Amino acid sequence: MNISQAIIDFTTLAIRSGGYMAMDRVYVQNKILALIGEETLDIDMKPSVEIDGQAISAFLIQTAKKNGQIKAGFESIFEAELMDFLTPPPSVVNAYFAEHYHQDPKEATDYFYELCCQNNYIQTSAIAKNRHFNFDCQYGQLEITINLSKPEKDPKQIALEKKLPKADYPKCLLCMENEGYLGRLNHPARTNHRLIRMNLDGESWGFQYSPYAYFNEHSIILSELHRPMKISKQTFQRLLRIVEILPHYFVGSNADLPIVGGSILSHDHYQAGRHEFPMDQAEIRQYFELPDYLGVTAGIVNWPMSVIRLSGYNVDELVEASQSIFQKWQDYSDKSIEVVAKTVDGVQHHTVTPIARRRGNQFEIDLVLRDNNVSTEYPDGIFHPHPELHHIKKENIGLIEVMGLAILPGRLKSELEKIKSYILGEIDTVAVYHQEWANQLKEAYQDADIDYYVSQALGQKFLTVLEHAGVFKDTVKGQEAFNRFIAEVIKN
Repeated sequence: MNISQAIIDFTTLAIRSGGYMAMDRVYVQNKILALIGEETLDIDMKPSVEIDGQAISAFLIQTAKKNGQIKAGFESIFEAELMDFLTPPPSVVNAYFAEHYHQDPKEATDYFYELCCQNNYIQTSAIAKNRHFNFDCQYGQLEITINLSKPEKDPKQIALEKKLPKADYPKCLLCMENEGYLGRLNHPARTNHRLIRMNLDGESWGFQYSPYAYFNEHSIILSELHRPMKISKQTFQRLLRIVEILPHYFVGSNADLPIVGGSILSHDHYQAGRHEFPMDQAEIRQYFELPDYLGVTAGIVNWPMSVIRLSGYNVDELVEASQSIFQKWQDYSDKSIEVVAKTVDGVQHHTVTPIARRRGNQFEIDLVLRDNNVSTEYPDGIFHPHPELHHIKKENIGLIEVMGLAILPGRLKSELEKIKSYILGEIDTVAVYHQEWANQLKEAYQDADIDYYVSQALGQKFLTVLEHAGVFKDTVKGQEAFNRFIAEVIKN
């Protein structure tokens, strides 16, 4: 590839992105020239008819490396700087979004999503490495993902990071101050990062996409204020307001307590996207009536975790009904099944994982009941994956897993291959933490397709993870306990 042609074509993409005009061509070309460490350009070349943006950017990065423009460990920072040329300033992106939104909300998110893919803020090539398969069970079809998209840090980079002074700007990965931030060894590059501003009940929030998406159009809606996550009546109001604004997206919040919460509890945020999860498709197992909210349809969802689904046309009524159930749950205990709302020290142990969506003209909100108590037997959490599952999943069961999409660690890719070899008698041992499971699989194996056999066994493990996280188990005893709670809910 010719360097002059690459720069001219990349500049053409920058102009097409809407951040520059034709008059800016020479200026942009010279900026790119300096960034990659070149000095001259053949100005007689014309833009190509067809332009492969990924190939050109890869070539420009390779040229910059050859020219000594990229220090070890700073590759992603350089790439983001380069891709910033394909990203209009925040004010322009927001203006384009508003213009598209005036036509159709879906058209607006399509514009923003395409921009974030084009400028490689959404790491599409890395995401494509993830492994996906489905698992059929009595609750529907669970989705299993082995996450291979996030690159592992080089030991040399880790050593360099330890020597860096501590910095508190931006305060966390979700703060609005990340927009356009150059990045450093211990903080990811965000030069090509953009936010759509949103007003939620008089507060400033931002809408962005996730760089390493776990599902279709995985997005994050975050508060301008760096404040801890807190489930409240306002949470339900905001979630339902968001699906009014973006009716083609679901939106949900992680729980706000350790063990049952998400990975970032320090910054108030929600997750959204255009994806139908297994839990979305789950049907109501048992309906019940809320006497104070007759316009709301309520029921228990047929799901391994404990889920109450509310639906209706009146948003305000749905908010009030959600808040009523949430408050009842915060104070509810049933020691016969180890459900304890508050311990003797007054610490709150009950919260919910709420999810909102649209069904045509109706609004729907799921309240997943969560309990973060621990015990001597289960020090990591009574309603958390138990120790026999930690070889597969030890992390918190957050919003995404709750809805039936497993995000499993990348180490499993190679470890599962060894388990297959062990089952087939090609090797004698596997990792110690997998050995018991591998023995069970080998004993039960009957010449089935080995890939399918192991993937289904992994799916069964994830189902058990969800069952452990469920407060009211899907057993006779558990359903009776769930009904006792519902009886409290419908009391005046």
